[in-house]
Amino acid sequence: MADDTDSADPEGGCDAPSRVGRLLLGLGLALQASEDFRDMDDTVEYAESAGVPMPDVAAPFASGMMLVAGLGVAFWRLPRIATGAAVTFLAVVTATMHDFWNADEDSRSGERLAFFGNLAMLGGALVFLREAYK
Repeated sequence: MADDTDSADPEGGCDAPSRVGRLLLGLGLALQASEDFRDMDDTVEYAESAGVPMPDVAAPFASGMMLVAGLGVAFWRLPRIATGAAVTFLAVVTATMHDFWNADEDSRSGERLAFFGNLAMLGGALVFLREAYK
């Protein structure tokens, strides 16, 4: 019977499913950030509507953080910093930008979907944060 270490990744001690998971989570974050940058005016306006202080600074900063964190997670470079940034971004944005419980009836469903999607990504990012410290 094969030892569990036979399938270990020499760059982080994780196996193929973990590498695929990191790639999917990281690229998902990076691609979303690139969408935010493509339409930064709407991103800033959305942040402003959520009551984010200095949205013209905070929105590009958060999108940049998400882009760098996503690429770092996907390619497992500076994994402690990358996963920490992803966890921080998702924890803050999930609760502040997608507070469906305060949304009006027209946007509640979309905000709830975004909230739970971010919650799932936060769970994955927490798993990879732990992996980064092994």
